[in-house]
Amino acid sequence: MNDPMTAPVGPAQDTSKAPEAAGWEPVNVREFERHAQLMLSKNAFDYYASGANDMVTLRENRAAFNRLRLRPRILRDVSMVDTSTSVLGQKISSPICIAPTAMQRMAHDSGECATAGAAAKAGALMTLSSWSTTSLEDVAKAGGPGGARWFQLYVYKDRKITEQLVKRALAAGYTALAVTVDTPVLGRREADMRNRFKLPEHLTMGNFVSAGGAHASGTKDGGNDSGLAAYVASLIDRTLDWNDIKWLRTICGSMKIVVKGVMTAEDAAESVRQGVDGIWVSNHGARQLDTTPATIEVLPEVVAAVSGRCEIYLDGGICRGTDVFKALALGAKAVFIGRPVLWGLAHSGEEGVSKVLKLLHDELVMALQLTGCTRVSSASRSMVTHQTSYYSKL
Repeated sequence: MNDPMTAPVGPAQDTSKAPEAAGWEPVNVREFERHAQLMLSKNAFDYYASGANDMVTLRENRAAFNRLRLRPRILRDVSMVDTSTSVLGQKISSPICIAPTAMQRMAHDSGECATAGAAAKAGALMTLSSWSTTSLEDVAKAGGPGGARWFQLYVYKDRKITEQLVKRALAAGYTALAVTVDTPVLGRREADMRNRFKLPEHLTMGNFVSAGGAHASGTKDGGNDSGLAAYVASLIDRTLDWNDIKWLRTICGSMKIVVKGVMTAEDAAESVRQGVDGIWVSNHGARQLDTTPATIEVLPEVVAAVSGRCEIYLDGGICRGTDVFKALALGAKAVFIGRPVLWGLAHSGEEGVSKVLKLLHDELVMALQLTGCTRVSSASRSMVTHQTSYYSKL
């Protein structure tokens, strides 16, 4: 089978192939992905798996990790390993956090609530998408009291919608806003265009049922575009600038502000000047502007520009514990995974998400042990090098 993350999205997988998945227990994230492709509708899988345009960046997000080599240290006592860390002052069990992914109930009927339950059991941080198919209040309840939860936010033309979402998130116990800043327009996602993507009729955009009216189902006709694209275009504010970040400060109460979608040293430096609490290096899962660099490639310049003045996080292409290690070693405080969570959901709901989180956690522990580290803070820049550095010394 072609790997859908390294090749263009292929033909639909019909349900007659689902029995092949029965009794097959994936042993890594890529196998969870292949299992999901067998189980999900083409509409859902293509929406989750595909990227923008030719999907160059989608492939690079993964390939860039493989071009990095680890330099292990030996003869160190690694009998005890501590993966705990903190983000914005909140302790979590692992630097592996959950990124916001939209419409999770297409993967499993329990959707975002299942993800929240798995995150709570693992002591992991979850970021909920504004475009969830479950209300933010119900997801908070599913995660239980005291859970580490952030809320991903778009700033809408109608500021009342934005303000309502912020106030609801604050009341429900979310501790930070992850403000998406890379989406003034929706990227060209050709798989969705071919599929005429829209939510299944039994699902709605859970946070917009009252505010979004007919748009809550994302079914507005968009010509040659997907229904979702038309929905987004009708709401997202293309005039978003730093003044809006300042405005969010006035309404977010105790919630921290993280800017999600930083890909350059210049924007990282400006983010610090504007007083944000965290910088999230992200190319939106390669779903926005194609041919941008992989996130792991731009991480070093962002780290250098920030110079320790705020926390830095990264998503994009992570599917191994060694990927997590490389990001930490290059300066990320934590990493976020999106698609792997969806593949776990498609496999077996909350249990599947728990399996994916445990799998990556166990792989991270092994990577730490095999590089001579006993805690995540021990992962250092000297332990990661580009593959070409070896050839240049020959």
